Amino acid sequence: MQHYLDLNHDSGVANYEIGNEFIRVQFKKNSKIYTYSYASAGYQHIENMKQLAQYGDGLNAYINHHVKQLYVR
Repeated sequence: MQHYLDLNHDSGVANYEIGNEFIRVQFKKNSKIYTYSYASAGYQHIENMKQLAQYGDGLNAYINHHVKQLYVR
């Protein structure tokens, strides 16, 4: 996993991993890793999350507003 840059130092995201059709996210307060996939959250959401993760800002807010419960179970 890669460390999430967190440009504004206000994110709950600690680490992430990008795959072809998924993104895995680990939060600071929880060591559990959440996988969001094309199948669970949709293509556009996953691609948006990948961009935000690589940019290092906005991923936590995006998850909370759009895909919070859409992780793979």
